[in-house]
Amino acid sequence: MEQSRELFKILKVRFEKNMNRHKGLGWDKIQTKLEANAEKLWSLNEMERTGGEPDVVGYDKKTGEYVFYDCSAESPNGRRSVCYDREALESRKEHKPKDNAIDTAVAMGIELLTEEQYRNLQKLGKFDTKTSSWLKTPSDIRALGGAIFADFRYGHVFVYHNSAESYYAVRAFRGSLRI
Repeated sequence: MEQSRELFKILKVRFEKNMNRHKGLGWDKIQTKLEANAEKLWSLNEMERTGGEPDVVGYDKKTGEYVFYDCSAESPNGRRSVCYDREALESRKEHKPKDNAIDTAVAMGIELLTEEQYRNLQKLGKFDTKTSSWLKTPSDIRALGGAIFADFRYGHVFVYHNSAESYYAVRAFRGSLRI
């Protein structure tokens, strides 16, 4: 209960400081929705605990869901140095990373941002100017051993490819959660 109160306080302050991310939305309705969804609140807490600084970035009128993204300035510190997925992790012979992005996201109850979502996030501010983030990779790219990631440099969003087995101290992943 105390942990939930603290999380609500953090989320509300962030919401109020960044109104450009969610024009036309009010905190009270969001808090009511959160209070009715304990498992989603747990996922938001995991996003916060791992450095994601989740915030509301939209409302889906069709489903009645609020959309949260990791909005930390740089890719979440508590999720760095991970390869893309379990297959990539298991294929490494040595120097294995501690985990992989897909399994970590599933365990947290969130999804990796897609390229489209990442580009939309970048319209709300400057993110990943020193880091990069794994993105949900199309199956045809993954089938060939690749995965995609993105960052923001020189005033532009760049989407790149890498082998899914790769991992770097400055690469994590950003997640999305619908409530």
